[in-house]
Amino acid sequence: MRFTKLGTALLTDDVTASTRFYVDHFGFRPLAELGWYASLQHPQHPEYTLDFVERGHEAMPEGFRAQETGGVLLGFLVTDAAAEEAALRAKGVSIAEPLRDEPWGQRRFNVWGPEGTLIEVLQNIDPDPDWMAAQGL
Repeated sequence: MRFTKLGTALLTDDVTASTRFYVDHFGFRPLAELGWYASLQHPQHPEYTLDFVERGHEAMPEGFRAQETGGVLLGFLVTDAAAEEAALRAKGVSIAEPLRDEPWGQRRFNVWGPEGTLIEVLQNIDPDPDWMAAQGL
């Protein structure tokens, strides 16, 4: 399959709250805001959209409309995860899992989006050589 754009659409109980969260804390910009629907784009990644649809709206298939948003993780790769965690804390964003270094070569932390999406903010770091060896890598 060939496609020209990639996007993610998430159901939410409050389109405005979800939109504001990603605009205020992750630098997205609104492309469209219709009340029941919003489409966001990040200026560094114009080929990707993050959309929100009001839970229960008729635009979604009937069997999907009432689904809870869960089991979804959005990952944002950054150059300095510690600085990003500090900035989000300073803005009052609740940190779901604090900053930690993983032996496989990631420094990361997690926050929850208003719609129930887990957001992972991570940076690549050098992996632990002993851990890598133990994995046969």
